[in-house]
Amino acid sequence: MKAHVWLKRIMIILLVVIILLGIKGVDLYRKAFSPNIFISKDANTYLYIPTGSSYEVVLEKIIELKVVRNTKSLEWTAQKKNYPNQIKPGKYRIRNRISNNELINMLRSGRQYPVKLTFNNIRTLEQFSERIALQLELDASKLLSLLKSDSVQKKYGFTRYTINCMFIPNTYEFFWDTPTDKFIERMHAEYESFWNSKRKRKADKLNLSREEIITLASIVNEETDKDEEKARIAGVYINRIKKGMRLQADPTVIYAVGNFNIKRVLRKHYQINSPFNTYRVDGLPPGPICLPEISSIDAVLDYEKHNYLYMCAKSDFSGYHVFTVTLSEHNRNAALYRKQLNKRRIYR
Repeated sequence: MKAHVWLKRIMIILLVVIILLGIKGVDLYRKAFSPNIFISKDANTYLYIPTGSSYEVVLEKIIELKVVRNTKSLEWTAQKKNYPNQIKPGKYRIRNRISNNELINMLRSGRQYPVKLTFNNIRTLEQFSERIALQLELDASKLLSLLKSDSVQKKYGFTRYTINCMFIPNTYEFFWDTPTDKFIERMHAEYESFWNSKRKRKADKLNLSREEIITLASIVNEETDKDEEKARIAGVYINRIKKGMRLQADPTVIYAVGNFNIKRVLRKHYQINSPFNTYRVDGLPPGPICLPEISSIDAVLDYEKHNYLYMCAKSDFSGYHVFTVTLSEHNRNAALYRKQLNKRRIYR
């Protein structure tokens, strides 16, 4: 009888233990596998983990996003999956209604969300470095220092004047934590890819190097934002090069002065001593005066064949130009434009 009672009691105890373990198991399952991240359906939420971050820093950044419903369960899951010892830097996209397990697995595996890196309207390497550093983790000063170093310039076949030819404005996918040297390496690969056999053949027909094409394209790019005019403007400069005439391009003077707020190029500006002042030097400047858009590069490669040697901004300030063959015609147009500048009180 006693044996039967004790057996019954043992069975009850085991049953209780099983029930408790079951409850605990369900609780643990819910902690790890139930949705714990909740975001607005229309929102894109990203977590940025800097290189060298500690677990505490990462946890703090996750909490700052204000998307975690139960922080303790997230911490429990992270500890159980040994995430504190497997921190990987990068940019991560946080999706709505994912579990702690899904979030930690993504972070632990380093499955980053790529950055769509873009840059345009860039004139100097300083501007370029700062623009890139706004989109990637890398340091602007380090990038600039490398681009200005002889070793990097020689490695990729450029000079201090032409190194910026390597950067073709476009949209590129990068991981946020891409190292600076790998970024430069990738951009050079993109540069080589841009210069496909078709573009190389066109450059050869012009008897200009890739760097010279981009340099001329940078002048065209600064002359107009009207794509439909670019090939005609390129044709003007090609004609002047063929005739041995100086380019006399105002954008090169502005670049030489270094003041990009100039709205009116004055006689004193034409006298500045600089290899970029095409009123004083023959041929093309030693490098580009901006990072030209692809449309400007292709406009040079497919320049319009005509007899124009001169161009002047239209006096209606439409942004378009009037093109002429003779200097006398050009001088008349220039006088009209200067008159409108005076009328609008634009003196510098």
